[in-house]
Amino acid sequence: MLKISMITMLFGLTEPLFVPEYWYPPSLFDLAQKTGFDIESFIFSFSVGGIGYVLYYLVYRIKTADMRTSEKKHHRHRLHYYLLMTPPVMFLSLAVFTGLNHIYCGVISLFTGALTTLYCRPDLKAKIWVGGILFLLLYFVYFGSILIFFPDYVRLYWNLEVLSKILILGIPLEELLFAFSFGMYWSSLYEHLTWKKLLQ
Repeated sequence: MLKISMITMLFGLTEPLFVPEYWYPPSLFDLAQKTGFDIESFIFSFSVGGIGYVLYYLVYRIKTADMRTSEKKHHRHRLHYYLLMTPPVMFLSLAVFTGLNHIYCGVISLFTGALTTLYCRPDLKAKIWVGGILFLLLYFVYFGSILIFFPDYVRLYWNLEVLSKILILGIPLEELLFAFSFGMYWSSLYEHLTWKKLLQ
């Protein structure tokens, strides 16, 4: 969990891609408004990375083991390292060559990364799909609890004019799409990176 959280924390550096095009959040010392960066993005990224990874293990008490060398030589793994690069390459391509808001670039990239992981590691399919659903549910409850105390939060800080304007119980559709695609990809990232398999 800690290793994945440390990796994910680096995504806090992407916050200038989303401010103010996607949202314009309040931040400590007004850093987001002044620089595009903020401390909260690093804390958020650190938190969701670890949580997104361990949710599956909290529900299904299973262990992992190293894959055998013979398993690693399966033809599906010939593209192992290339497939791991799918999300960043996809994100950069969409960001540079399309006019999509970066949140959509992120969602498409994460979802595509999950699909390429499914190709390379079909043994992780349950963890990928269930991981997406679990993180979506957790994110929905988390976001919804914020809106109970701050009902105008989305209206004040999201750039809804350039988004779908679809709200589900007050939560932007884009946030839920992010949660599902992130949960799908991140739930199996560690196993994919380190050649781990689930013990049934």
